[in-house]
Amino acid sequence: MKKSVILILFIILISSSFIFFKEQAKDDRFITYEVDLNDKEIKLYWKDEKNSNFKSIQNLKNWLETKNQTLLFATNGGMYKKDNTPQGLFIENFETKSNIDTLSGNGNFYLKPNGVFYIADNNEAKIDITENFNLKKNIKFATQSGPMLVINNIIHSAFNENSKNLNIRNGVGVLENGNIVFAMSKKEINFYDFATYFKKLGCKNALYLDGFVSRTYYPEEKWIQTDGNFGVLIGITNK
Repeated sequence: MKKSVILILFIILISSSFIFFKEQAKDDRFITYEVDLNDKEIKLYWKDEKNSNFKSIQNLKNWLETKNQTLLFATNGGMYKKDNTPQGLFIENFETKSNIDTLSGNGNFYLKPNGVFYIADNNEAKIDITENFNLKKNIKFATQSGPMLVINNIIHSAFNENSKNLNIRNGVGVLENGNIVFAMSKKEINFYDFATYFKKLGCKNALYLDGFVSRTYYPEEKWIQTDGNFGVLIGITNK
């Protein structure tokens, strides 16, 4: 009997400690949204049925309302070209609409390694560096961006802790329990501090999405940014 009580108390202590440290990891400098894919519906959006780019979160919100869906959370989902075409890989509903980019170049997208955030048909989310990404038929949604922020629990080697390269930034990570976590800085921040935040949250892999143009819609936290002129958007609704 005593052993059972001790075991129960131990489990409660471990659970409480996990919750405590997870809460401690949160940082007021960021808007943070964690989502369980078995509980909510997450999709990547680019164009509507009339082949018109959504561009802004407001346009996506309005369109979803015509489908009797309520937008719970949204953010821009990667970099894009001048014509709002996704830069790099974009998969929507199992269809590849923009091919993967394995070239070299200038800018954040090409600060190697860059990576791919994707969701399979079994609701499993992953982030792979581009060189390791394997295009499979079961991938329902995917977006490519760069640079990677955290790679196998290690902060990107190009990031400098004392960097003065400050910007608004948004990104995505995958937690050990399989949940996805999105974060956007409320103020300008460097890459090192941004990556560190994802690592503290428990993300072994995290990917940068974009910079100063980024927007996040999270009405539950009274954070409502619905403008923008984007390529891919990430939207979350109830199932």
